[in-house]
Amino acid sequence: MIKKTLCFSNPAYLSVRDGQLVIKLPEVVNSNVSDDFKKASETTRPIEDIGVVLLDNKQITITSAALDALLQNNCAVITCNSSSMPAGLLLPLSGNTIQSERFRTQIEASLPLKKQLWQQTIQCKISNQAKVLERFTDTETRCMKKWANDVKSGDNDNLEARAAVYYWKNLFKDIKDFVRERDGVCPNNLLNYGYAILRAVIARALVSSGLLPTFGIHHRNKYNAYCLADDIMEPYRPYVDQLVCQIIQQYGHDLELTKEIKGQLLTIPILDVTINNKRSPLMIAATQTTASLFKCFNGERRKIIYPEL
Repeated sequence: MIKKTLCFSNPAYLSVRDGQLVIKLPEVVNSNVSDDFKKASETTRPIEDIGVVLLDNKQITITSAALDALLQNNCAVITCNSSSMPAGLLLPLSGNTIQSERFRTQIEASLPLKKQLWQQTIQCKISNQAKVLERFTDTETRCMKKWANDVKSGDNDNLEARAAVYYWKNLFKDIKDFVRERDGVCPNNLLNYGYAILRAVIARALVSSGLLPTFGIHHRNKYNAYCLADDIMEPYRPYVDQLVCQIIQQYGHDLELTKEIKGQLLTIPILDVTINNKRSPLMIAATQTTASLFKCFNGERRKIIYPEL
């Protein structure tokens, strides 16, 4: 079943009752209206149907019981900063019945295996980036396809970086002074927001597969608690890029993160992707990817299953 993504961008009281997330409006709760009216103004959503919750307002109050219920359901809870950009991610500590065994298998994975997995990851990422360039620009992509084929174990030649320079130079070449950086001109803001949603989806999938999002196959930043999520999301990034390109075609270049734009970016978990030659929502595909990753760690498989554009 496809889990829902809920975004709260207005003040709200969130609690839990009978397996339902209860949503109340502060202006109603604090008013002098009747209890029957207050009850009627409540909105509820089944906890079991929720996959991602985005808290994008400083006046949201959520009970510890509600947080516990969401985490028990393997829901990713994202908090936003004063600029409405995702800033924090809360995940369950236990997402699989044999988690300690899976942790051990992951941690004991050999360096050659991790290098091979990183090779597969970058090959797929560059191939998907080439498809985005073909769909939204008139850029020549033969070099991208060659770089994808030439990626070696561990990507010691750093073809990922070479491809990234070419990709970002050409994807938004009509936007003056565009450089892909966190605080750069639009659509960097859209990309940052979209990648944060994607990261939460991938981290959630890793936890559900009994893996530690912290221990990456390539990323090793000691200050990063989600190194593996950042590794595994790489081939999925072009799906966010594609969505951002579609938004720009619809609204133009100079965009703020309005409620409408955020609404489109929040569809990332349900974007259609092709994985194993079948169409699937991105959130479901992510669980297939992370399940295949564990099978690579324990020797059942030699290749991660990634979506292909």
